[in-house]
Amino acid sequence: MSDAAVSAVVKTAQLHRIMMPDHTCPYGLKALDLLKRSGFAVEDHHLATRQEVEAFKASHDVATTPQIFIDDRRIGGYDDLRRFLGKRVTDPKATSYRPVMALFGMTLLMALAASFAVYGTPFTLRAGEWFIAFSMAILALLKLQNVESFATMFLNYDLLAKRWVPYSYIYPFAEGLAGILMIAGALTWLSVPIALVIGTIGAVSVFKAVYLDRRELKCACVGGSSNVPLGFVSLTENLMMIGMALWMALGAFGLLPVVGHGM
Repeated sequence: MSDAAVSAVVKTAQLHRIMMPDHTCPYGLKALDLLKRSGFAVEDHHLATRQEVEAFKASHDVATTPQIFIDDRRIGGYDDLRRFLGKRVTDPKATSYRPVMALFGMTLLMALAASFAVYGTPFTLRAGEWFIAFSMAILALLKLQNVESFATMFLNYDLLAKRWVPYSYIYPFAEGLAGILMIAGALTWLSVPIALVIGTIGAVSVFKAVYLDRRELKCACVGGSSNVPLGFVSLTENLMMIGMALWMALGAFGLLPVVGHGM
């Protein structure tokens, strides 16, 4: 194949990105990787000083970097490049169930792994208990990352928190304590009433806000900065706590099979 034919086949792009001694633009790196994976030969231009960055922005009348050019046409930044290549661009404000799916998927695998390590099989009654208890503990952890933000969102719909604001700060600690005690199978007399109380109040609050009042709110279940819509997920979280509390209460009275036996 002649050089002219090769140049006609190879797609080229120009990338201008910040590459300073103390800062490398992550979106520039993502754009470089995406261009290469899309079959482009990339002319990678580094903006190594703040003066170079400002001069580039002024000369091209742009507000941000990186900037991508293909066939002498300015495509724009990283998100613009994804659109140009026909790839999905995530809206950071869009509602999503992905955080909850990831959480429950991981806690399920953790429960199965713990069961296998202890009993030699992943499929035990204890694995089911651990799944719910691990989920409670990690949900509490996410809330505890920023209790203030969680409390603000929680006050939008929780019936008890609206009447007694300190409850919005207590809730994640109570959920975490109940989860940890249930993982250990210890102090059932304490974990069961905690889970029953906060789970019942939470379930009633969510049901009223979503299914009776028809309010469209974001769920505080995975922390105060989530875009998870309030509804089925939060209701499930609370019903899981109620179910686990009742299950452990029955176990405390010897009305359940011995944990660790196969399901």
